[in-house]
Amino acid sequence: MKAAVCHEFGKPLVIEDLVLGGPEFGEVRVKLSACAICHSDITYAEGAWGGTLPAVYGHEAAGVVSELGEGVKGIAVGDHVIVTLIRYCGSCFYCSQGNLTLCETKFPLDQQGRLKDDDENQVLQALRTGAFAEEVVVEQSQVIVIPKDVPLDSASLLACGVVTGLGAVVQTAKVPAGSSVVVIGTGGVGLNSIQGARLAGAQPIIAVDLVDAKLESAKAFGATHGINSKSADAKATIQSLTQGRGADYVFVTVGSTKAMEQGLSFLRRGGTIVLVGMPASGDKLVIEAVDFADAAYHMMGTKMGSIRPKVDLPKLVELYREGRLKLDELITNRYPLSQINEAIAEVKRGEVLRNVIIF
Repeated sequence: MKAAVCHEFGKPLVIEDLVLGGPEFGEVRVKLSACAICHSDITYAEGAWGGTLPAVYGHEAAGVVSELGEGVKGIAVGDHVIVTLIRYCGSCFYCSQGNLTLCETKFPLDQQGRLKDDDENQVLQALRTGAFAEEVVVEQSQVIVIPKDVPLDSASLLACGVVTGLGAVVQTAKVPAGSSVVVIGTGGVGLNSIQGARLAGAQPIIAVDLVDAKLESAKAFGATHGINSKSADAKATIQSLTQGRGADYVFVTVGSTKAMEQGLSFLRRGGTIVLVGMPASGDKLVIEAVDFADAAYHMMGTKMGSIRPKVDLPKLVELYREGRLKLDELITNRYPLSQINEAIAEVKRGEVLRNVIIF
C-alpha cells in the first residue's frame, strides 16, 4: 500500500508506506475513493477512549472492491461499496435480537489486523477500519454494495455520521409523527438527527447550538426553529414552542456531559432523552435522581443509530437518489491525503460540516 496516515507514539499524523496483507476467509479488500473525517477519529486519536498506537484512523469510507477472500458472498470485485465499522456475525445473542451494533463475536481481524509496517510490526486499524489509507481489508459484514451512479464521496458519509444521527431518531427512539424534537448540536451528526426527525414527521424540530451559522444550516436540513443557547434562554424558548411542557424527545449529538444535563431540562414530564454523542472515558453524568424518577423521564443510549447495515443503508441510498436525503450538502471541503492535517484542523475548530479525504 503506497500511503496511509499513521498516528505513532508521540508523533502527529504522518504519511508513510505500510504493508496491507490480503483478505483471508470472509474478508474483503477495498480500494478506497473517499473517507470523511468524523469527530470520533479525532477523539480516539487524542486518547479520549484509550487504545493502542501506532494506528491508522478513519472509518467513514467508500470505494471499490479489489479482492475477495474465500467464503465471501453477495460481493464481487468491482462493486462500489460503503465500508462501515460495524462488524457482526448475525447469530450471537445480540445479533439474534436485531442489535447488530452490539455483536459480541470476536473475529480474526479483532485479534490481528492485516496492517503492518516495513518491519512487520502490527499497526492498528482503528475503529475496525483504518480508512485514512488507500486500501483497507475488512470483514465482509462491513461492506455494503451500492449502485454505481451514487458518488462515492457522498456515499462515504453513510458509513457513520448520517446513520448515527438519523438512526438515533428513526431506529433507536422510533419517534412518532407529530412529536416535538430538540436536537442539541448541529454538526454532522446533529444535522442528520434533524433529517431523521423531518423524515419521521416530527413537529416542531428545534435545533440548539452556540453558532448562528450552524443554526442556519440546521434549518436547511429540516429544523423549524433554531436557538443559540449562548444568547437566548433555550429552556424558556423550547417551552414556548411546546405548549409550556417541554419536548417529547431530546437528542444530544455532542459528546458533552454538560449538554446532556442541559438536555434533561428541555424535556417534558415523561419525555425521552437520547444520548448520541460519545463523551471521553471517565466522564460522569450528574442527575438529580428523585427528579428523574418523579418526572418519569426515559433515557436511551444509541450506538451507530442501531442500524442494520445491509438492510438500512440501501434504503438511505434510495432516499438520497430520490432527493429526500441530503448528502452532498454535508460536504464542506475535499482534500487529498497529503493535506489531512489541514482537514482535521478545520473539523476541530468547528468550521465545517464534513471534510472528506479523496484518494
